[in-house]
Amino acid sequence: MAADFDRGIMKFKGADSRPMVAISAVLVLGFIGLLIWWGLQTAYAFS
Repeated sequence: MAADFDRGIMKFKGADSRPMVAISAVLVLGFIGLLIWWGLQTAYAFS
């Protein structure tokens, strides 16, 4: 029996598949890393 996670903001078939979860995780973590890098670059730009 498969879990029904096709609800909320991800309302399409296959939203809870492993490849889609992996792609989403990479995008979210990459964006967080980019924000941290940008923040550090900005904070120390005038040192």
